[in-house]
Amino acid sequence: MNLDAAIIAFDRGLRTVFGRPQAARPVPGESLPDAPLSEEERRLAAALMRVNHCGEVCAQALYQGQALASSDPHIKEALSQAAREEEDHLAWCEQRIKELGGRTSLLNPLWFSGALAIGYVAGRFGDEWNLGFLKETEKQVERHLLGHLERLSPQDQKTRAIVDQMKIDEAQHAHTAEMLGARELPAPVKLAMKLSAKVMTSVAHYV
Repeated sequence: MNLDAAIIAFDRGLRTVFGRPQAARPVPGESLPDAPLSEEERRLAAALMRVNHCGEVCAQALYQGQALASSDPHIKEALSQAAREEEDHLAWCEQRIKELGGRTSLLNPLWFSGALAIGYVAGRFGDEWNLGFLKETEKQVERHLLGHLERLSPQDQKTRAIVDQMKIDEAQHAHTAEMLGARELPAPVKLAMKLSAKVMTSVAHYV
């Protein structure tokens, strides 16, 4: 990793954690009316979107770490494109959290630092494993978002529209990684990733 790349990654990290993300695409469902939600439904939606926002902070860090460790320009570009779309997700989640009267996770700096390190380590195992890690991450996130859709109020079409589009994007990122030559990760690695994500999502739901 060269110094310039490290400085750029540090700057992006500061902007991800402390800045205000800007979406390149319109917010899905922005024109839909706000449904009359109960206080419990609103709190749940805000908590789920806080978890999703936290996941997007981690995604930015993972992609940066993986890109720093890769020397293949095609893979770097694929990771950069995925990161740009994830930045849309970050902005969408933050806006919806505010609309729901919630807040983002207080531990975002911790999540970002840990995910950056994990992404860099994954990348050092080689591009095929790097892509395999990306593919499995996106597949797990897609399942996680499906679970959120099952928990959100059917009336909350604004939140559901955002989560739906995020789910579509994550599936596309996994497909891209597969097309670029991703290797299938061993079952113990997948399980470790799943358990780590469970810890993060459980804590971020409340903190």
